[in-house]
Amino acid sequence: MTISQGPDPLPLPQSVLAPLTRAAIFLVVTIKNDAGSFDTIRSFTGDLAGIVRAVEFRDIDAGLSCITAFGSGVWDRLFGSPRPAELHPFREFHAGNRHAPATPGDILFHLRAGRMDICFELATQIMERIADAVEVADEVQGFRYFEDRDLIGFVDGTENPRGDLALQSALVGDEDAAFAGGSYVLIQKYLHDMKAWNALTTEAQERIIGRKKMTDIELDEATKPSNAHSALTVIEVDGKELKILRDNMPFGQPGRGEFGTYFIGYSRTPRVTELMLENMFVGRPPGNYDRLLDFSRAITGGLFFAPSATFLEGVGQEQPAAAALATPPVAASAPVAPSSNKDTSSGTGSLNIGSLKGERNE
Repeated sequence: MTISQGPDPLPLPQSVLAPLTRAAIFLVVTIKNDAGSFDTIRSFTGDLAGIVRAVEFRDIDAGLSCITAFGSGVWDRLFGSPRPAELHPFREFHAGNRHAPATPGDILFHLRAGRMDICFELATQIMERIADAVEVADEVQGFRYFEDRDLIGFVDGTENPRGDLALQSALVGDEDAAFAGGSYVLIQKYLHDMKAWNALTTEAQERIIGRKKMTDIELDEATKPSNAHSALTVIEVDGKELKILRDNMPFGQPGRGEFGTYFIGYSRTPRVTELMLENMFVGRPPGNYDRLLDFSRAITGGLFFAPSATFLEGVGQEQPAAAALATPPVAASAPVAPSSNKDTSSGTGSLNIGSLKGERNE
């Protein structure tokens, strides 16, 4: 399916730009290393839209959607060439006792709806089709917490772009025309030390986040520290802010002392999100790191590409070209040490992002 706009139809994106929902499931799997398993996934990929429609029809008002994204290590074997221009293994960051690890994952399913039961049903139907071909690396059920707050008590996602800016920020354009309408997806699972966090005063928490806890108003520049979370995650090029689209969700098991945030960011280029992480874990400048990481620990990390719905509907069971099958998997990137961090968001502000544009929402 395509969007007709003049003589050249545009690919139809997956539901990356859909509104935030009350419930979500994040399901990450690895594909078993045999030809039959890859054939199963390839065939299933072309059928997935129909499965989603069948489950969605049971409650149209629930707003069910499923975004499917694939990791660098399996792209060539599944789909051959070409491949998305910036798809690569998750880039690790390591500085002091702060670590953003890379963890296994070949396919990400991001299921969203207004009700958890319909997400659960879709996840069940997906696994019925692919269970014999995959191993589950991680599965998290997320929920909205009061007025879109995370479990540390602050509103999450305030600076999400909207309208045309969301489209420009989250979806690939003409710079990689074969994959226009797709999106790079970076995920991390964070666990919070709630006892230590709650021991802080509200004012100390606000300085770490850079916003008022009750009202969500950003601290003024004279008050907000340079290492506040909201300061380090601002990426500017030539005076314009480059955005990503977040759909983070709280998760946890209070009986087990587990309180967490599942970070998921969609972007036109992974470089924006990676620079945010570098600023957080290494610091801007190095050593001026995000103090939230003294209370929150990343335990997973993955980078995926969510191709357009048009691309997915065109996938069949046929294997890609032999040359693509012979392509060896790309090794994971080495962790980034503190000395490698450059203050690329200051000075000239060059990220070598070229034509990417973004307007800052004041």
